[in-house]
Amino acid sequence: MRLVYFAWVRERVGKTDEEVDLPSSVSTVADLVGWLKARGDEYQYAFENEGVVRAAIDHVHVKPDAPVAGAREIAFFPPMSGG
Repeated sequence: MRLVYFAWVRERVGKTDEEVDLPSSVSTVADLVGWLKARGDEYQYAFENEGVVRAAIDHVHVKPDAPVAGAREIAFFPPMSGG
């Protein structure tokens, strides 16, 4: 599965994207975030406020309880504003 990071999430993680093999215990976006946070300080820092970081599965915005099974790409990004 490909993980993609945008804006300050990318800066905190230190990479734009990565390929990962998820353990069977990861079934939702929230599980994925918890798994990532356990991978190191950079992930812990990027996801320190889980309620702020948004996710999209295969270009569709999702909530933390969304299942990740079958996803090709999951993107993480901060809230956006614009005009």
